[in-house]
Amino acid sequence: MDLGLKGKVAVVTGGSKGIGYATAEAFLKEGASVAICSRKKEELEEAKGALEKFGPVYAEVVDVSKGEENYRFAEQVFQHFGRLDIWVNNVGTTGYKKGEEYDEEEINLMVDTCFKSVVYGCQAAFRYMKNTGGAIVNVSSLAARCSSAGRSTLYGPLKSAINNLTNTFAGEYCAHNVRVCCIMPGFTATPLAKAAIPEEELKKNAMGTLLRRMAEPEEIAKPIVFLASDAASYMTATTIEVSGGRSMTLNPSFAYDRLKEDVE
Repeated sequence: MDLGLKGKVAVVTGGSKGIGYATAEAFLKEGASVAICSRKKEELEEAKGALEKFGPVYAEVVDVSKGEENYRFAEQVFQHFGRLDIWVNNVGTTGYKKGEEYDEEEINLMVDTCFKSVVYGCQAAFRYMKNTGGAIVNVSSLAARCSSAGRSTLYGPLKSAINNLTNTFAGEYCAHNVRVCCIMPGFTATPLAKAAIPEEELKKNAMGTLLRRMAEPEEIAKPIVFLASDAASYMTATTIEVSGGRSMTLNPSFAYDRLKEDVE
């Protein structure tokens, strides 16, 4: 299927690793040019070097929790490529509590990184899409449906806010032929997840999915690219869950137990 992405320009925030990197690579393989950003210069340069074998890449150090940095980045991308067609908001943080309660600094970090970055990203993208059309894809989380109590209390509520914000901006941008969609990844084998979560917990969470495994970043990237493409031209204010069926049944082991019985 031709996704209609050849010659288009896609921005992927948080594009130096994990889901962001896989998404940037997927866009490049479909013939798009890509702009990525990250706060860490070394990781960004390494990612840019690896991605350039697939196509044109622009990279810039950006703190997307700050409005002016988003707007400046969008301007630089437009100046560099001459157009801006797609914007993927892919930055967030789990923001664990240090103690029993969040303090003001921790709350601000979560809100700035998980929510404000999406608001600013959408607005930055719309500045360059309102006369030409385009597509924005926000990366939410399964935590928007299944709260993450204990590990990161604010993460789920803020991801739920992104789902709602997606529909809000879709309603505001639709007359300009700018589509806004959202994707809810499930448990994904990103470098951050592997480094922060104990192996035993990773296995336990995987067993809670119907597919009994974590997602690879590429498996999240493909639906993101689809939502941004012409193949999804009649989709806006749409949220797609890509979770391997996690927490969809009370007994996720049922089919596996029956299969085992049949074999025995």
